[in-house]
Amino acid sequence: MSHQHPASDATTALQADLRAKGVRYALASFVDLHGVSKAKAVPLEHLGQMMAGSELFTGAALDGVPQEVSDDEVAAVPDPASATVLPWQPEVAWFASDLHLHGRPFDACSRHILGRVRQEAAAMGFRFNLGIETEFFVLKKGAAGGWVPFSDRDTLDKPAYDVRGLLDNLPWLDELVQAMNGLGWGVYSFDHEDGPGQFETDFDYADVLTMADRLTFFKLMAKEIAHRHGLLATFMPKPFGDRTGSGAHFNMSLADLQTGVNLFATPEATPGEVTKLAEHFIAGVLRHAPAICAVIAPTVNSYKRLVAQGSMSGFTWAPVFVCYGNNNRTNMLRIPSPGGRVECRAADISCNPYLGAALMLAAGLEGIREQRDPGAPNLVNAYTLSAAERAERGLNMLPRTLGEAVEAFAADPLAESVFGDAMFNAFISYKREEWESYHSAVSEWEQHRYLEFF
Repeated sequence: MSHQHPASDATTALQADLRAKGVRYALASFVDLHGVSKAKAVPLEHLGQMMAGSELFTGAALDGVPQEVSDDEVAAVPDPASATVLPWQPEVAWFASDLHLHGRPFDACSRHILGRVRQEAAAMGFRFNLGIETEFFVLKKGAAGGWVPFSDRDTLDKPAYDVRGLLDNLPWLDELVQAMNGLGWGVYSFDHEDGPGQFETDFDYADVLTMADRLTFFKLMAKEIAHRHGLLATFMPKPFGDRTGSGAHFNMSLADLQTGVNLFATPEATPGEVTKLAEHFIAGVLRHAPAICAVIAPTVNSYKRLVAQGSMSGFTWAPVFVCYGNNNRTNMLRIPSPGGRVECRAADISCNPYLGAALMLAAGLEGIREQRDPGAPNLVNAYTLSAAERAERGLNMLPRTLGEAVEAFAADPLAESVFGDAMFNAFISYKREEWESYHSAVSEWEQHRYLEFF
């Protein structure tokens, strides 16, 4: 390829910029079904080849890259706009990549799946803006084994917003937050969450593809920074049965593609309100909520978070009902007090953000096209309603288990059209196997309950 080609010129400029920053290696990264970053590394001198798709991967070696061992390899084609120098290891740069096969986009690539739905939104004149709240636990090995909070003082029954726990963890938190802001993410808040050893960071929203890339990188970065401090950052949704789980609340809005104007915000910017367009979007999401749940709460463990009660501090704050409402945390979809956006609280931090956002956006766009009505909002604490009262209000529950969720996903034509045949079937197969494997395992709870009882 001639160095006079515009793409080559751009790559040469990018290479020079990275070299000036001390970068020696580049990662062509993509995600598996779980949203975990996978990559090959190349010396910076080979950046041009990498950007052209030189790095090949055997899909059959990975979860959710549905290929047979006899299939040709897929190539990672990096997005140059995603170039990110690792704050904790600045000799390495990370690139989010799309997978290609035989020179064409690979249909089962998670990032490409989101890209297809993103293009669908663009054809309707919309940009999908997304903010994701990152909740996670950071733990150390306990003296008696097992995992415990880093701070020995982090023992409160209700530790939410605890200042001592926050300050005790500041050494690694400071490194993480400074890294995020150094990348231009705009962290505006971070706090100790409702479980000992649990934290949340909040940063600026972005276009959905940028945000999915950032969450993928965030998980890698948080784990690596915690590891440097001798700690474990975990994105398991519910590590402890008696504590709250870790969500990844999706804060969603559609903007005019040309002007950037928020199309979910009412002209008067009325607090707690959204536009008719947003209501149609909500209706679409609610219609496909059971299938969406399989993707945004994708593990056996996810459904131990999606319960109404069980936390030592009272309610779990996790939604279990397919409904929407105002500043009400018992709904799957919540309209926060400022209005102008919709928050999905069912998503947890283990989700693959590309797949979760793709199905969520597709459902919302369907609601807009069909001008669906979400019905009356739920404005009460749904946790406290009886089954009869919920039935009277038409409040259905989200799937109670991964098994129930994956069957809802399998039965939803929208899920198949969004994922494409290969990823749709791979997701169902993997998650059914995960559910069956869970039921084949004998847990400590079963031994305690039954071993001496019978």
